[in-house]
Amino acid sequence: MPPSASPRSDYTAVKAVIHRKLLQKVNLDRLTQSDRQAVRGELTGIIEGLAAGEATPMTFQEKERLTQEVIDEVFGLGPLEPLLRDPTISDILVNSHRSAYIERHGVLEKTGVQFRDDAHLLQIIDRIVSAIGRRIDESSPMVDARLADGSRVNAIIPPLAVDGPCLSIRRFGRDRLSADDLLHNRTLTKQMLELLQGCVRARLNIVISGGTGTGKTTLLNVLSSFISNLERIVTIEDAAELQMRQEHVVRLETRPANVEGKGVVRQRQLLINSLRMRPDRIVIGEVRGDEALDMLQAMNTGHDGSLTTIHANSPRDALGRLETMVAMANLNIPDRAIRRQIASAVDVVVQVSRLSDGTRKVITISEITGMEADVVTMQDIFLFEKRGIGEKGDVLGDFVPAGIRPKFAERLLIAGIRLPFEMFERQAHK
Repeated sequence: MPPSASPRSDYTAVKAVIHRKLLQKVNLDRLTQSDRQAVRGELTGIIEGLAAGEATPMTFQEKERLTQEVIDEVFGLGPLEPLLRDPTISDILVNSHRSAYIERHGVLEKTGVQFRDDAHLLQIIDRIVSAIGRRIDESSPMVDARLADGSRVNAIIPPLAVDGPCLSIRRFGRDRLSADDLLHNRTLTKQMLELLQGCVRARLNIVISGGTGTGKTTLLNVLSSFISNLERIVTIEDAAELQMRQEHVVRLETRPANVEGKGVVRQRQLLINSLRMRPDRIVIGEVRGDEALDMLQAMNTGHDGSLTTIHANSPRDALGRLETMVAMANLNIPDRAIRRQIASAVDVVVQVSRLSDGTRKVITISEITGMEADVVTMQDIFLFEKRGIGEKGDVLGDFVPAGIRPKFAERLLIAGIRLPFEMFERQAHK
């Protein structure tokens, strides 16, 4: 039965009964530590025997589905497993035990996936977070976690979630998207990709800006693939999800407070510690707080070539957010000094966006050019010009150069990266 179909109530009741009887009959602790394939046949026989003893008639397809769902309860994440097996789904959004949505190709769809009750959903959430040593309860009702495949998980429970536990899963494909995939999806053009590749190899500091679900982490993974395999990379994240392709990578992850409210380790502490680890590159999954100050200082003191993402709606907003986050360090640094640090540290801001038709595109590549009075100056190098909406709701537009040769072109030349000047000429593109 597809995820969009709702099971009938008597089927759901029978499944709950069989699952309960299975828990009483089998030592699941022993089975969950064993190979799934080795015990699948054993469990299948037991479940079929239990189903045969039930008075409710079921079709052959329902019996097969019941067996699979009970095994999913034992080994996996229960009702979520069919969704996790679907590679076309990019987001799984559980609003309550009765309501779940998915995002496929940028469009939201409601599913028929349901949990028995809030306790069942909470059990699945606890299974996710406990697997990486985190916890969720009334004293800590919000948590960020990840699945074994790298998918990002956020959960929030009562009393903060009024209608019951909520679960959000941002999925990353089993096959990591490559630069060619971005070109195929028309996320950007070959010239834009060549420019960003040159910026990474020339060790420019790059900030990827965008809203939620716009593909910032995907683009960060692709850009990080251009880093030389000879460099030592340190990644810093709240929940580890970056997919680095290099061999010499050290992955650092924040830690929440324990039951007593102690032991928390924040991104800023990890960033300060990473500077003592002789990194060639520092990659921060997302800058969101006072660690922005230490990041800018690191970029200004020899740790160039850094990459990070930030939530903002435009390159100018991204700089404003950086300024606000530096102020969160409470060091009373004058605004002008903060802006000078930003202008000196950040070289390129890449703005990504999810358009109304669900497609994700790099809508601007902007260069930070310096300061004029108290304002950080910047200029667009490439941009996406929207023309309108097609008959099928698809967004029409073109990627065009702004007609400006970037000031950092000299740094690219010094690094041995030669890009044709024609790629920046607007009249060469129609």
